[in-house]
Amino acid sequence: MPALSEPITLAVDVVTEPSTWDREVLALGGHPLQLWGWGEVKAAGSWRAHRLRVTEDGTTVGLAQLLVRPLPAQFKALSYVPRGPVVAHHDGETAQAVFGVGDSATRNAVTNTVVEWARENVGGVGITIEPDWPAGTQLDLAGRRHAANHILIPSTLILDLTQQPDELQAAMSRTTRSDVRKGGRGIEVRRVVTEDEVRAVLTVYKETAERAGFALHADKYYLDIHNKLGEHSVLVAAFADGVPCAFVWCVASASTSFELYGGINDIGRKARANAPVKWHAIELARQAGLVRYDMNGLLNDGVSDFKKSFAQHTDELVGSIDVAFSRWYTTWNNALPTAKRVVRKLRGNG
Repeated sequence: MPALSEPITLAVDVVTEPSTWDREVLALGGHPLQLWGWGEVKAAGSWRAHRLRVTEDGTTVGLAQLLVRPLPAQFKALSYVPRGPVVAHHDGETAQAVFGVGDSATRNAVTNTVVEWARENVGGVGITIEPDWPAGTQLDLAGRRHAANHILIPSTLILDLTQQPDELQAAMSRTTRSDVRKGGRGIEVRRVVTEDEVRAVLTVYKETAERAGFALHADKYYLDIHNKLGEHSVLVAAFADGVPCAFVWCVASASTSFELYGGINDIGRKARANAPVKWHAIELARQAGLVRYDMNGLLNDGVSDFKKSFAQHTDELVGSIDVAFSRWYTTWNNALPTAKRVVRKLRGNG
C-alpha cells in the first residue's frame, strides 16, 4: 500500500463477522487483545465490544476493537482500545518492523477517526487507548493527554523470536538458563488442550493467588478465555504425576504471544518448573512463526525479576493515552471513590 498523503478521508464500518475480523487483525500484525475472542471474553462481563474497520477508498487502513463499559451517573461510559488501534503498513515492510504501527500519516488519521467514532457513538467520560507501539512513536491526536490511570503496564519485556533458541538462551541469567536446560526433572511440560485440564490448572492459580494475596475472577472467566479464544489461547503447564504444578497462559496472534497469567505450587517450585514452562511457551510461539513474546508488564516485584532473567533489556510502549469527551473527565481521574473502584476492576480485567 503506498504512503497516504494529507488530507486523508476515512470511513468506518462495524465488523460483525468473527472470521472476517480475525483474518484482518492477523493480516495487519495486530495484537491478540484485538482478536474477536478477547472482545467476547470481556463482553461476557460488563463490557460491550465494537469492531471498527477504518478504510480509505475501500481499502482497510486500520482496525480497532473498542471496548465500552458503562459507568455510574454522569460519567455514563468509558471507551477503551487495548493494544490498538492496529494500523496498516506499506507493502514490502516486514512484520517485525510493523506490528500494526504503520506510517505516521496513516496512524494519525486512523487513531483520530477511531476516537471521533467513539465520541459520536458512545460519548461518556472519554476514551483510553493503549497501543502496541514503541515509546516515542509519533501520534498527532486531537485532545490527547497522558492517562492518569493505566490499565496495561507500558514497561515490559519483549523477546525477539526471530532469534535462534541458543541466542535467546544466551541472553538469560545463568540460573534461568540452567533451569531451562536441567530443571523440571520428573515433570511433563506441554500445552493444555481440554477444559478439564484448564480447571486443574486453575487449582494451581488459586494456590498462587492465596499465597501472593491477589484476587481472581470466577472460574468462568478463565474458561471463557480457553473457549472463546480457541487456538489463540496458549496455556502451557508442567505436570507431575499427571497433575498440574506450574503454568503460563498466553494469548497469541500471527505476530505476538502475550502473557496473561502464570502460577506455581510447592511441587512445581521443588521441580524448578517455572523456567521450563515459560521456555516451552516461548518455543511454541517461535515455532509457530510468531516474532514477539511479550511478558506483559514489569513492576518492582519477584515476578518481574523472574521475567527479567530471560533477557538483558526492557521495552517501553507509548503508554496510556486519554481523550476527554465530557467535563466530568477530571473528576473521573481524581478523587471520586466510585471511579477508583472501577479503575481497580479494570486493572483486574473485569
